Amino acid sequence: MASSSLRHSSGPPPEPSAGRPAGLRDGPHGRFGVRADRAPQERKAPAVSDIAVSDILAERRRGRGAQSNPSGRFEAERRQPHDDGWESLAELPAIRTDVQDEQAKRIITRNTSPDISFDRSINPYRGCEHGCAYCYARPSHAFMGLSPGLDFETRLFAKPGAAALLERELAEPGYRPATIAMGTNTDPYQPIERQRRITRSVLEVLERTGHPVGIVTKSALVTRDIDILGAMAERGLAKVAISLTSLDGKLARSMEPRAAAPHRRLEAIEALAKAGIPVTVMTAPVIPALNDMELERLLDAAHAAGASEAGYVLLRLPLEVAPLFKQWLRAHYPDRADHVLSLTRSMRHGKDYDSAWGERMRGSGPYAWQIGRRFELATRRLGLNADRVPLRTDLFMPPVPVGGQLPLI
Repeated sequence: MASSSLRHSSGPPPEPSAGRPAGLRDGPHGRFGVRADRAPQERKAPAVSDIAVSDILAERRRGRGAQSNPSGRFEAERRQPHDDGWESLAELPAIRTDVQDEQAKRIITRNTSPDISFDRSINPYRGCEHGCAYCYARPSHAFMGLSPGLDFETRLFAKPGAAALLERELAEPGYRPATIAMGTNTDPYQPIERQRRITRSVLEVLERTGHPVGIVTKSALVTRDIDILGAMAERGLAKVAISLTSLDGKLARSMEPRAAAPHRRLEAIEALAKAGIPVTVMTAPVIPALNDMELERLLDAAHAAGASEAGYVLLRLPLEVAPLFKQWLRAHYPDRADHVLSLTRSMRHGKDYDSAWGERMRGSGPYAWQIGRRFELATRRLGLNADRVPLRTDLFMPPVPVGGQLPLI
């Protein structure tokens, strides 16, 4: 087992107890064989220099997106692997996915953001095994006392009671229907959905009650639920957005290691469209000097497969995502890392990220303007977004709670 040492802010380190190295802790990072260091009390994301590329051995994290597992911004300690000189880190097993059940109290999340098209969403899972290096949802894992790095893609939470909670909330007297978005934080069709089937159970409730839903995913698993989505789409109650970031299999595999390959996503678009389900292609994120040169080709391919609408979002690097993405970028594309980051900052007022309403999705400056105009020209040429049909809310019928009274009219 890897030995470790605990640094204190003052005074010499304590003597280790018998049979247990000093500084070794049980907890969210214990299985990585790490050394704990006292961290400053201010709540901010660690700098990229704090996260060494060797933090987690490559063999242990094979098939994962994050290169390391830095502590979240709310933690009092920061942890990093520390070899004791006997190469004992090499003895640690490969990092496996662990899923815990979460007993949520409510399932519909509300928002008042002025720059997105929905005010409510459902996320059946916390964390995402797709492991996308750029994922803007990574910082949410810090609220669980876990790392936005490898913990985000290996320590997952499932909400098995989601369907029952949804029925209860839809039956509340003051509820007014509007499109529920799924996939806004983590992917509802990530690999564990194949066994858990929580997303499908939610769709069954929405279909039964005539409630509209919009789904965003980068997984071909969504085609499993064509039977439900197709029936809902016939009534104007469902649409699906497929995220397509690159047609380059090597780039997609390194950037989104456990997501569907590009050709599988195009096949999903085709299958959904043939079933009569409106499909949007999301070219997101657009990363300057890494995949932005593919923008027109992505739209062409998605349109040929059957997509009728399109959208794009620029690379977003909030909080811990910035150092994690930089680390991934320097590990996989060292020759262009500085150029990518320079262009990214040119669209964010010289910063890694700007969360201002209206700018966080599209950016600002000449390069962001150019991407926007290229997107507009390509969608106009292809006829994408020419006929946007809103989902219906007039078919909603509240579920009857157990022991409740049926409607009189």
